[in-house]
Amino acid sequence: MEQTLPSAIRTEGERRLLDSFAAIPSTERVRLAKRTSNLFRQRQKTSTPGLDTSGLSGVRVVDAGARTADVDGMCTYENLVAATLPHGLAPLVVPQLRTITLGGAVTGLGIESSSFRNGLPHESVIEMDILTGNGEIVTATRDNEHADLFHGFPNSYGSLGYATRLRIELEPVKRYVALRHVRFDGVDALCAAIDAVTTQREHDGEPVDYIDGVVFTRDEAYLTLGRQVDEPPAGGPRSPSDYTGQQIFYRSIQHDGPAPKRDLLTTHDYLWRWDTDWFWCSRAFGAQNPRVRRLWPRRWRRSSVYWKLVAVDHRIGYSDRVEARKGNPPRERVVQDVELPLDRTAEFVEWFLDDVPIEPIWLCPLRLRGETRWGLYPLEPDRMYVNVGFWSTVPGNQHGNEPGATNRAIERKVGQLDGHKSLYSDSFYSREDFDALYGGDEYAPLKAAHDPNGRFPDLYDKAVRNA
Repeated sequence: MEQTLPSAIRTEGERRLLDSFAAIPSTERVRLAKRTSNLFRQRQKTSTPGLDTSGLSGVRVVDAGARTADVDGMCTYENLVAATLPHGLAPLVVPQLRTITLGGAVTGLGIESSSFRNGLPHESVIEMDILTGNGEIVTATRDNEHADLFHGFPNSYGSLGYATRLRIELEPVKRYVALRHVRFDGVDALCAAIDAVTTQREHDGEPVDYIDGVVFTRDEAYLTLGRQVDEPPAGGPRSPSDYTGQQIFYRSIQHDGPAPKRDLLTTHDYLWRWDTDWFWCSRAFGAQNPRVRRLWPRRWRRSSVYWKLVAVDHRIGYSDRVEARKGNPPRERVVQDVELPLDRTAEFVEWFLDDVPIEPIWLCPLRLRGETRWGLYPLEPDRMYVNVGFWSTVPGNQHGNEPGATNRAIERKVGQLDGHKSLYSDSFYSREDFDALYGGDEYAPLKAAHDPNGRFPDLYDKAVRNA
């Protein structure tokens, strides 16, 4: 059947997308056809072909004068950064992993060390074209006729539609990022320093453009403070470090004594400093063993390869069989990011260190960039939060025999402390609790307006029921 293409259709990739949407029977749920993912929740298997997004993975235009870029929704940040850095520009927030897509970061949220000043990726979006459940592509802005979809899209995880094009703001960046790794002997002191640094945007008289932290143990924690520079500053390294080879970034943070440890990275390598070893998760595959690392091809030291190895393990059940031979139940996967108000973060981290045997822990301060309160992830404007990330497994009976017992305990604790959990991984909320946390009253009319026939899975079904 011939389709009438809305005015928003500008590329052959969008035509293929619409054709693939029309080819899916109306009785079947619509999904993306993707070879890679950064999600860590299981999905129900289906034989229905997914949406063809193969023509929606590029950067259309970088306008250096306006400091904007028009980008396909399936464009990875790796390709986006490669297009903007030659202009001395970068997205306002660049999530840590190369294969995260711009559309994915906006509909699923993303965060990085610039988030204390630039908020979340969706806050730098000027406009976006979105394929809705009505089978059309609409352009949504903050104040046009689709403003409700613009404001409801963040944290909707494809349940309201998929972005085919986004126009985003860019910011100037310099050649290098000069780093200071500052050690703290307790979580309370570290959180007090976060408060001071993010308020003043400086530490010991030096500006701070980026901030994140790592908690190795209760008595060993660090803030990494980054400053954009065009030339290596005095008192630090004269040439940039390289953590894509034998050296490992997170291990470089550690040091003894009160004086900060200084380092220097190119801006490109700073943006991807965590990807080479998937933060620290590459150790599970032996990739941090010096003997193995020398043989592990450099092009395979990246998060997308480790993710595929995890997927293979889940498919064949190798780790579970190893535990069974030891007489143990399968280990529970605890791969989560949670946002806590800064004034409750130390309490959560202390509880976590007592109750969940996972170390290190990543910390990343966040404040919404503007005054807008985004309905499906209702953080409060003008309030500082800290993203706490932890990614590993724990013994299957760590918090009881109920499936997902440790994840459930974390959900309860986060809720008690007025926090939220990102939805890219396993969730166990009741429908009532989920709606209260993730804007259920606002979500229902959005779903009815933009996907009245339920072509996309409901957000609760996707996040909790693995639809």
